[in-house]
Amino acid sequence: MTMPAPIMSSPMAIEKDWIDYNGHLNMAYYNVLFDRCSDEAFELMGMGPNYAKERRLTIYTAEVHVCYVQELHLDHKVKVSFQLIDHDEKRLRAYQEIRHVDGWLAATSESLSLHVDMAGPKVAPFPADVMAQVEAMRAAHAALPMPERAGRSIGIKRKSA
Repeated sequence: MTMPAPIMSSPMAIEKDWIDYNGHLNMAYYNVLFDRCSDEAFELMGMGPNYAKERRLTIYTAEVHVCYVQELHLDHKVKVSFQLIDHDEKRLRAYQEIRHVDGWLAATSESLSLHVDMAGPKVAPFPADVMAQVEAMRAAHAALPMPERAGRSIGIKRKSA
């Protein structure tokens, strides 16, 4: 199977209950959109709901950095991308973007996910069959440029006196 590069979600609508008192998408629901696309990517790597149910192995999120770039509103439709930018035997580093269907950037997310044996729960290596799928996705995504917004940190820039 050829892995898409990057993974692209189907268009998604903003739901009425997700709009906050400021009249735009509440920050929590950006993560819902990112998560829905991540689930599609994990499924392509063999780590979907059946993987968790049948093999008692799954993915936990360890860290996420979200940047909110432009507000989303109720009438907007978006697409979400997923790019696997690094991995090792137990971890995945991914970069995602939410874009309005017209193409403008609404938000970015960079995450570190852990492969977990649910019996512990404890971090565990990917089984060989899943690692092969992870490596196939990484190989497909290696041709993509490193996202400019990846690797950002949070800080307050001070002006020199």
